[in-house]
Amino acid sequence: MSNSASAYFNRWVKAPVHIAPLAVLRIAFGSIMLVSTIRFILKGWIESFYIKPTFHFTFYGFDWVKVPPGVGMYLLFGLLVATAIMVTIGLCYRFAITAFFLCFTYVELLDKTTYLNHYYFISVMAFLMIWVPAHRYFSVDVLISPNKTISRVPAWTINIFKLQLLMVYFFAGLSKLNYDWMIAAMPLRIWLPASSSLPIIGGLLAQTWVAYAFSWFGAMFDIFIGFLLLSKRYRKLGYALVVVFHLATGLLFKIGMFPYIMIFVTIIFFSEKTHIKLINFLKMLLPKAGHYVAAKDYRLPAFQSRFIYTVLVIHFIIQTILPFRFLLYPGKLYWTEEGYRFSWRVMLMEKGGTIFFHVKDPATGRRSEIINAQYLNNFQETQMSTQPDMILQFAHFLAAEYEKKGIKNPIVTADSYVTLNGSGSKLYIDSTVNLATQQEGFGHKKWIRPFNSK
Repeated sequence: MSNSASAYFNRWVKAPVHIAPLAVLRIAFGSIMLVSTIRFILKGWIESFYIKPTFHFTFYGFDWVKVPPGVGMYLLFGLLVATAIMVTIGLCYRFAITAFFLCFTYVELLDKTTYLNHYYFISVMAFLMIWVPAHRYFSVDVLISPNKTISRVPAWTINIFKLQLLMVYFFAGLSKLNYDWMIAAMPLRIWLPASSSLPIIGGLLAQTWVAYAFSWFGAMFDIFIGFLLLSKRYRKLGYALVVVFHLATGLLFKIGMFPYIMIFVTIIFFSEKTHIKLINFLKMLLPKAGHYVAAKDYRLPAFQSRFIYTVLVIHFIIQTILPFRFLLYPGKLYWTEEGYRFSWRVMLMEKGGTIFFHVKDPATGRRSEIINAQYLNNFQETQMSTQPDMILQFAHFLAAEYEKKGIKNPIVTADSYVTLNGSGSKLYIDSTVNLATQQEGFGHKKWIRPFNSK
């Protein structure tokens, strides 16, 4: 390794830095997770998303993830609330953040109709927080055991979060560099006029040039904001843009807690001096929390450091590869959605569809049309109608249901029509294919009709 490369590595990985940014991140992440979880409970979504539905669209390979029986889901969310509080105050931190990660990810895997990029982001952030000593400063853990207090940590413990956020923004921006977003200003030309009733700015939102301005600004923001936040000179400007951008998107598009999550966690980019000031302010509010013994540096045994480095390198390699896996599939990405999830593709399409399933008894030739609402709620049906892996999964479910009724090897077909970014309704899948015989997996689904077909 050259001297310059070695110096760069030491600066971003090994150099000792103050732990205050980790403590602030712990408080910010834990508190916003607490609010998000309570909001989810109060809106009644546990019941509507997980308990009432009789069928759930599980992720491939995770069929074993089931909704807990009885009051199990409420207990699971109660544990999420408890661990979010524990993370915030730094109580039994290692247990709390690990339990939060496992519980949250379990809930996320229960039904992919509820998949959102920011749910995935929360799982990723919680996973990374498992590996850092965010509880060793300004926490209940060090209040109970003052000798655990540390003041300095290796730079990697903070920079992994900066890198993760940089990747989220950058890949979100990169995904916008396509014809629909940049040239056709889709789907913003559809979405923005829906907010034209807003006071003051409502009239502007109905104008086409505003959709183009928003599209281009959104792409440039995502691509460059991480680099602005890394720059000491432009950091304040960058963070101001983060606040304005996310508050605006939250107002216009009703995307839940995501804007506030990003505003909270991007504080990690600020200097350690800023975080120390924040901690000192909190110490004034909680004076007992400020009495520590002389702090020391954070040190790990060599084998433990190597293990953590290995885990993190694998994690970031995966994070780099996943957004590009769509290149392995033919066809228009937004149409097939093969390689779409887990790639930081945010608000890129307006897609809607209708689908009618038919089950045929090969022995008698009798053909029955399925009423989807017998098995799915409105939200599930809406999500399923435009996503091929869900269509296939539901077809397999129907085949199994009719086999229980005594029909051997039932033939399941579907008539599906989908519109993408105002393209007009098009036939989506080959209605002659027996979906019951098609295999689930990561391979290309040849029964998806090309986007340009009539």
